Amino acid sequence: MTPKKTLLALVAAFSFLPLIGFSQLSGHENEVISKFSDHLKNDVAWDNLNGSISAAVIKDNKVIWAKAFGYADKDRNILADTGTVYRIGSITKTFTATLLMLLVEDKKISLDDYVEKYVPEITDIKGYSSKHKITIRQLASHTSGIKRDPEPDSFYIGDPSQWERMLMRCIPRSSLAFTPGDKFLYSNVGYAFLGLALERAGGEPYIDMLQRRIIEPLQMHDTFLLVPDNKVKNMAVGLSNMSGAVDLSVPFKQQIGMGYGLPAGSLYSTPTDLAKFVTSFITRPQILNKASIRKMEDISSVSDYYGLGLMIRSGINQNLIEHDGYVPGYTAQFMVNLDSKYSVIIMRNYNQGSTDLNKVARKLLLDL
Repeated sequence: MTPKKTLLALVAAFSFLPLIGFSQLSGHENEVISKFSDHLKNDVAWDNLNGSISAAVIKDNKVIWAKAFGYADKDRNILADTGTVYRIGSITKTFTATLLMLLVEDKKISLDDYVEKYVPEITDIKGYSSKHKITIRQLASHTSGIKRDPEPDSFYIGDPSQWERMLMRCIPRSSLAFTPGDKFLYSNVGYAFLGLALERAGGEPYIDMLQRRIIEPLQMHDTFLLVPDNKVKNMAVGLSNMSGAVDLSVPFKQQIGMGYGLPAGSLYSTPTDLAKFVTSFITRPQILNKASIRKMEDISSVSDYYGLGLMIRSGINQNLIEHDGYVPGYTAQFMVNLDSKYSVIIMRNYNQGSTDLNKVARKLLLDL
């Protein structure tokens, strides 16, 4: 079969995948979302990686459209659908920042507390100075000065139950790039330190806290740190193509856990399940009070766009909050228009492709 015929066959096959709520759309919504849907469908077919994209569009607190395109697992001939599970990468940081604000509300921790109050081991990272201590707020806003990852980064695979032990092993391999508070520098290991501080301040394991205070109250039945046995069949196989060629090995190895990166990038979810969390920031806050959400939206004076676990994009015709996720084999994006109350979530089981998740999400929300 020629490449063109293969492309047409894939597009046709993807047209019969499940759809949610399309009949509820207004004429304008129907037109905009149809173009968005066609864009995703054609991109997945054109990429020709036998991967998939799944997306959901939300209005207020209700999913009005959801659909998936492509294969969750080509080897088993399983097409993706709206129940397919993807790793969401750094969107996990928004969950961690939410736990932070819950503990702030409980008065168990303060944003301006020094991290060493809870994690004294942090003083052993390279370049740390007692003259310029790191605060909890700086960890959450990526202004702590801690470099993105340890060097070499060899502890990003491992059982979730061992994540604290692996973080301790990262300390001599972690270092400061500049004085805390001087600049913005995205840091995965910084968020791992934040997760450990929350665990010690709250007197409860991070994993248990996440489950009890966010996942269970929002009834997120398809969101996990480890995909349970009865859900493995729903998981999209990660296709890591960051260097061009497709590699299955690293995403497969990371299924056992993300090591020290548990609070920074470990969660799995589906677009419709993640919608329960994302909408908790807009119409009817269910987890945090409105004052806490406003604090998460406060941008650091040395950052152009990052608050506490949230990216803030303001300007002409936009008032957006968002976060993306990128780990080997998976990319994800959520975005909320705070003015129109529309949200969009996109997940993909490969890294590089025709779709720029951020751009298509933004265009959709602006068009709606």
